[in-house]
Amino acid sequence: MQIPTEPIGSIPRPPSLIDAIEALGSGTDPRLDGLYEEATRETVEQFEKTGSPVITDGEQQKYHNFWTYSVEGAPNMAPDGFRIPFAAGHVRRMPRLTAGPFRYQRYADQYLTRARRYTRAPLKQAVISPSALSLLYPEEGLPDYPREAFIEDLLHEHVLEVRRCLAKGAHKVQIDFTEGRFAVKIDPSHALLASFIDLNNLALARFTPAERSRLGVHTCPGGDRRSTHSAQVDYAELLPSLFQLRVPNFYIALAGETDRPRVLKIIRDHLRPEHRVFVGVVAPIDPRLETPEEVRDRVLEAASYIPVAQLGTTDDCGFSPFCDDVLTTRETAFAKIRARVAGTALASRELRST
Repeated sequence: MQIPTEPIGSIPRPPSLIDAIEALGSGTDPRLDGLYEEATRETVEQFEKTGSPVITDGEQQKYHNFWTYSVEGAPNMAPDGFRIPFAAGHVRRMPRLTAGPFRYQRYADQYLTRARRYTRAPLKQAVISPSALSLLYPEEGLPDYPREAFIEDLLHEHVLEVRRCLAKGAHKVQIDFTEGRFAVKIDPSHALLASFIDLNNLALARFTPAERSRLGVHTCPGGDRRSTHSAQVDYAELLPSLFQLRVPNFYIALAGETDRPRVLKIIRDHLRPEHRVFVGVVAPIDPRLETPEEVRDRVLEAASYIPVAQLGTTDDCGFSPFCDDVLTTRETAFAKIRARVAGTALASRELRST
């Protein structure tokens, strides 16, 4: 049996694109379109050369980051929104909704359209979760736009985006849920995490079983400038709730964990027959390059806890979720992906022979 392997999403942008975005002060400036086109073409070509059976556009076109790409440039957003502190000491900040209604400025299917010009390989598309975008709404509320109306608009926009991606032929649509572990950090009572799970399940309930079969959820402790936002949170505080999400595919950061067997036991104890778990076997924020043999051993370790028929491999996180993170090079990212692909193949052959 060949163990499936998939990427998470982002690849570091070319320096020329990053410099141009900084010089223009906006990732949405139309003068950048040619650079986005070239970055997408080159990324897709390099991704194919890794041998990865599923590829992405590397999120070259997601402007500043994976979290707020859909609302960049919206007139009803202020820059002083929710704060996301990282262990390295820096803080990422979300926009803040200032008035209703809530509408996306763009949908991720446009990224599939551009990437498809350059490949016939299966393309995966990552989208941000409703729970992450729910943090745009201010805690004090908004006059004439109650939270209930915002949530309904948010769910509508998310479902529309996912369906547009499926209609464009996305191999999978991955819902990024990095805020899950972070929710436990800021609210140890688990009330915030429970509300996130409930909100995302409200969205997932609107899809048909056939649509949900092509959906998955990614969780990680964050990955930015070789740092995380919630790695100190015990996975045991997240994973039981994570598996309540109504999707069949789970992409779980694992390579960067200090006690992988303990995490794998938790996964085993909450895994359902309809689930497939893609475990992270390379760590994007670790500058050290994993070898195929090291990846093989991590896959075999996971296979001792997870049935092989329900196992897949992935990267722990995207390699550059935030556009201005230049600590990981494009060359390193593609080298780690090649190691993932080769190591997964080694493990598949060994498992077939046993």
